[in-house]
Amino acid sequence: LAEAIAASFGSFAEFKAQFTDAAIKNFGSGWTWLVKSADGKLAIVSTSNAGTPLTTDATPLLTVDVWEHAYYIDYRNARPNYLEHFWALVNWEFVAKNLAA
Repeated sequence: LAEAIAASFGSFAEFKAQFTDAAIKNFGSGWTWLVKSADGKLAIVSTSNAGTPLTTDATPLLTVDVWEHAYYIDYRNARPNYLEHFWALVNWEFVAKNLAA
């Protein structure tokens, strides 16, 4: 997983920055995903409402819910603060299993 992230984004820090930025800028309600594309490369995809990469040829590896109900009680309208805390909750073993599948 670490090698795939580095190959696609240059470093984990750059991946984290790009993923967080995409999630912050995901307008309205939706999801931001790390996916494995059909060519095997990793990509960051944002979807709106109930959109999902499961309807494409991409394999979801990781997602963050950016619908307001996911963070409003704890973080109010501070989505960046929510995303800062999101990283401590990621189950990287599960993400790696998704990549290997």
